[in-house]
Amino acid sequence: MHLQSYLTDDALAAAAAAAWLDAIAAAQAAGRDFTVALSGGRVMRKFFAAALSQAAERRMDFKRVRFFWADERCVGPDDAESNFRLADESLLRPAAVPAENVHRVRGELAPAAAALAAGAELRRVCGAAAGGLPELDLVLLGMGEDGHVASLFPGNPQTEADMTSVCVAVLDAPKPPPERVSLGHGPLAAARSVWVLASGSGKQAALQDSLAAGGCTPLARVIQRRAAITIFTDIGLAC
Repeated sequence: MHLQSYLTDDALAAAAAAAWLDAIAAAQAAGRDFTVALSGGRVMRKFFAAALSQAAERRMDFKRVRFFWADERCVGPDDAESNFRLADESLLRPAAVPAENVHRVRGELAPAAAALAAGAELRRVCGAAAGGLPELDLVLLGMGEDGHVASLFPGNPQTEADMTSVCVAVLDAPKPPPERVSLGHGPLAAARSVWVLASGSGKQAALQDSLAAGGCTPLARVIQRRAAITIFTDIGLAC
């Protein structure tokens, strides 16, 4: 586990954005597309702004980046709750990302149908061996005050145990809206890289629990199932 600490959320977002652009540049130099799954939230908005600004300074574009989502609320793409809308307004449209590179979750569908369609699209674009899982280059996650990541919430035995579904339907999220679609634990374990942008007051206990041996938050389960994970945080931790 790589823990990177910053004094502010702006510094956190800038560092994560710079690292992301470096990873995109490396993929482009190797002659391949870069696949990423985005999340929503306050710090992700700052991340998008930093990435857009730094890309302009570096004269980079996102034409060889394929965009997916770590989770989505079951709302339309124009809804204020939509994670797609946040990314579209803050990054995709300002950066003139080609429409064919954007693989949004169809939140306007029923959760099970949206999860099935999103999983099929990930398999189509990223590929997967028979019975295997697609391997995204990077999954960007936030973290909630209860330690949830994507839309994988504590106390849901179905999503905690599911390592085979690409995307899962969440019908009873403890925060609104209750119906969502999330990447499952399997793709989070299979991704080449997972970065967590953990920011905000009130999250110290959840992060501390997630980093502890035997932690039981959804983030802890992601950490335990991966060989490596990077956490960018402005949260002070107890020694």
